[in-house]
This record gives sequence, C-alpha cells and structure tokens, in this order.
Amino acid sequence: MTEHTYLTTPFDARSTAADVVAGTDLTGRRAIVTGAASGIGVETARALAGAGAEVTLAVRNTEAGEKVAEDIRADTGGKRVQVAPLDLTDQRSVAAFTAAWDGPLHILVNNAGVMMAPETRTPEGWELQFATNHLGHFALATGLHPALAAAGGARVVSLSSVGHIGSPVDFDDIDFVTRPYDPEIAYAQSKTANALFAVEAHRRWAGDGVTVNAVHPGAILSNLTRHMDQEQLAAAIAKGAYVFKTPEQGAATSVLVAASPLLDGVGGRYFEDCNEARPHVPGGPREGVAAHALDPDAAARLWQVSLDMIATAGRGPSA
Repeated sequence: MTEHTYLTTPFDARSTAADVVAGTDLTGRRAIVTGAASGIGVETARALAGAGAEVTLAVRNTEAGEKVAEDIRADTGGKRVQVAPLDLTDQRSVAAFTAAWDGPLHILVNNAGVMMAPETRTPEGWELQFATNHLGHFALATGLHPALAAAGGARVVSLSSVGHIGSPVDFDDIDFVTRPYDPEIAYAQSKTANALFAVEAHRRWAGDGVTVNAVHPGAILSNLTRHMDQEQLAAAIAKGAYVFKTPEQGAATSVLVAASPLLDGVGGRYFEDCNEARPHVPGGPREGVAAHALDPDAAARLWQVSLDMIATAGRGPSA
C-alpha cells in the first residue's frame, strides 16, 4: 500500500479567500454557493465572483440574498451574480432548484448549515441538523451531477467541521428515535456525514471529471453560533478554546478547494487552514480529521442510506 502524500499549499490559517484566488481566472465558470446570504458564504461568493465566475447564491431568504448580490456586484464589478431560492430542509425545494438549473456547473460549494439546534424534526421525521447539513446537500449535489459532469473538471466543496470529531454517523439511530437527543452529537454526526459524502462522491464521480473534497473552515463568530449557549461560548472564548478567524479567512479553505489550480484532480480529502488535514489524534488537540470521517465503508453505506431516506421523502410518519 502506498503511503499517503498530504497536499500542502503556500497558504495557512491567516490567508483570506482573496489571497487564495489571486491570479486565478474563473471567467466562463459557473458556481453555486448555498447559504450565501450570511457569514462565510458571502465571502466565498464574493471571492469567486471577484475572480470572474458567474455565481448563484442559493438561499432561503431571497431578500437578504439580493442585498448580498448587490453588494458583491458593486464590490467586484461583476454583473453575473444571481439569487435563487433553496431550502435544504425541504426536499421539494431542492428538487425544484435542481430541475431549474440549466447548463454546466463548474463549482458547487455546499456551505449552508445549522449548528447545535434544539431538537427539531422535518415533516419526514428527520433530525434537523442531519436533514439540513447532509441530506439537503446530498440531494442537491446528486441532482446537479449531470450539470457537474457536463462541465469537465467540476469541483464540489462539502463544508464539514472539526466538530465531526465528536461522533461517527450512528447508522442504528441517525434521527435520535431511541437515544436521547444531544445537539452536539447530532451536529457532529452531520459534519462527519459531510466528510463521508466527499469520500464516496469523489469515488463515484472522478471518472466524470468531478472532484469532491471536504473542508473545515475554522471557527468564525457568525449566525451559525446562534443556538449555542452564549455564556458557555463567552467562557470558552475567554479561555482561548477558540481562535477565531474573520469571515474572509473562514472562506479561504472553501475557495482554495473550489478554485485553486493547486487542487486539480485532487479529491476525497479533508482540508483545514488551506492545507490537507493530518489525522486527528484522539485525546490530542482539537484538529485534524478523524478516521471515522474518511472511512470508505461508512461512506458507501451512508450514500445508500441517504438514497433510501430521500426515496421515502413525503411518505414519512407526519406526511
């Protein structure tokens, strides 16, 4: 078995999205960024548009999306910034979005997400964090696969998190039907699912010229932290438990993976701080990628489970 060679770049945790895309011409490329109305999604879209890409902001709140699109157009001078409605918790919304997409797609950044949400279920009975962070994006990416394959050299970026270290996907009880709901564990397994998606999607789609990678953007104070206990968050910040990035730095790893020539043909990997992550050491610092997030058997199993879950959408207990 050959030893794995980790991909390194000249960039690091301090690099910004503008830094990593400097000198890259994305003219003629079409990109979709989910959750691009706030946080690092805005800066991801801005950097891609600034490099010449045509960017679609796929957002729940189209009014907020239009304001961001206006700002990006003014900032970059690029006119090709569109807004389209997408609610990842609603499989009908995802299906409508993919059906409306026409022509090739060169870059898909699965950026939207929810973190540490109180116990909430979709109409299908799915736990909200898994449904939003994984299943919604899974349906989006698989629905857009023909457009990605048509692009020639397309890239998919799956936003995971260092939080994935907290739990593998519990295939026996994904939706917390028999075990007590824990928002942190639910978030962790959804972020593991995002990493596993990259592993299996790359295996399946590399032959179509589509590369898929997962990224951990780093800790950023944004709307994503709204469900966290604010006192605990403040205490953790005071103790230095988190080293926060600016939104521009938080978007850097996504933009690097989406657009840099340094990643041509590279897929099925997990990146943090603009470089391929090393294995997480259990009991060590909270960094790197856990073995359970790159497990090819778990990735293949998750793919089938996801297909099965989506096939039953609309026929759940409350449908």
